[in-house]
Amino acid sequence: MTILDAVKSIETALPDAFERAYEFRGDITVVVNPAHIVEVCRYCRDTDGLHFDMCSGVTAIDYYPDEPRFALVYHLYSMRHNMSLELKVYLAGDEPVVDSVTGVYPSANWFEREAYDMFGIHFNNHPDLRRILMPDDWEGHPLRKDYPLGYETVQFSFNFDEVNKHKPYAKE
Repeated sequence: MTILDAVKSIETALPDAFERAYEFRGDITVVVNPAHIVEVCRYCRDTDGLHFDMCSGVTAIDYYPDEPRFALVYHLYSMRHNMSLELKVYLAGDEPVVDSVTGVYPSANWFEREAYDMFGIHFNNHPDLRRILMPDDWEGHPLRKDYPLGYETVQFSFNFDEVNKHKPYAKE
């Protein structure tokens, strides 16, 4: 079984879920309809010849201002066949929602919580969807491209006076 055979198997068995597949620098990515991500993950794990038994990561990408705005990438690995496969789903809008794959891959739990915390992607049926990196009272999602930058201008000799007048010195 090769990775191309695995992609062909997914395309044949789940034509409504399969959108397209592409290769980039040796990695194969299958773009999946977001409504079918749990079904595709279950198929990849349980089908003879595939056995993608490990989810080694879930990450998100913000394409702001383009639509669809977000992409979720699931990194699957088959220990039996020593193969990696990426599943990608695109999510539109400022309030993205997708089903959780923790029922198929329990290891996705913390990865999905991180995507929720940093990007604001909501996962339906997640067993414990709450912030994992930021404090509970934090407002917003820091890895979104439209999140306001909080930084301090670096002080140099050419901008010393401008930066210095904005510094919060103690009052006497």
